[in-house]
Amino acid sequence: MHTNIEGKVVVITGASSGLGEATARHLAAQGASVVLGARRIDKLAGIANEIRAAGGKVEVAATDVTDAAQVKALLDVAVSSFGRVDVLVNNAGLMAIAPMSETKVEEWSRMIDINIKGVLYGIAAALPLFQQQGSGHFINIASVAGIKVFSPGGTVYSGTKFAVRAISEGLRHEVGGTIRTTTILPGAIDSELKLGSSHEESAKFVKDFNQIAIPADSVARAIAYAIEQPAGVDINEVVLRPTVQDF
Repeated sequence: MHTNIEGKVVVITGASSGLGEATARHLAAQGASVVLGARRIDKLAGIANEIRAAGGKVEVAATDVTDAAQVKALLDVAVSSFGRVDVLVNNAGLMAIAPMSETKVEEWSRMIDINIKGVLYGIAAALPLFQQQGSGHFINIASVAGIKVFSPGGTVYSGTKFAVRAISEGLRHEVGGTIRTTTILPGAIDSELKLGSSHEESAKFVKDFNQIAIPADSVARAIAYAIEQPAGVDINEVVLRPTVQDF
């Protein structure tokens, strides 16, 4: 079946596990050329080998999204390998849950660096390309915690995801026309995000909470839905949760 995904070049950050990995596999199976970035190059190489074995097109690059130069280099790999970039999925994220009273300032900084600045560095790398091409699609992964503050414990995490939502909406308003912007706001999804908390009590809460989690490919399908729309249709926000999740 021919879809609007076939032949598109899709760059994905945080692609070594979870949502990023599931999205890479799903889109590659539908004929997209995928370019995967993450810090764990060994994991990326393994995923790439499996995608190639299944007949997919894939390139990888070690990428720390807190370094703007590395994010730009990831986009450069896409252009040198496939000639263009059609979609950027800003997926890399950190969820470090702990009460504010624990004052985990370093974790706050890490979440701001990965969840907000990482998205901005992706936008900075891709936007000139998209403007030059006259087309492109940003897909930014936020969270239901970007709609409702997840507290106690997730206050700063929520702050970063509210920021992603605000940046995405402003970006859509500024560059819309030929460039699309989609924000995906997932609830409990099975991924390594739940492993990000160093505060013992909070980590246990997150683990218990995630027993209701739905598979990562739930998000991959939502991303595919946004990409496969005709060029004049911009799916701006998709919120998805496990049916039983009340938050």
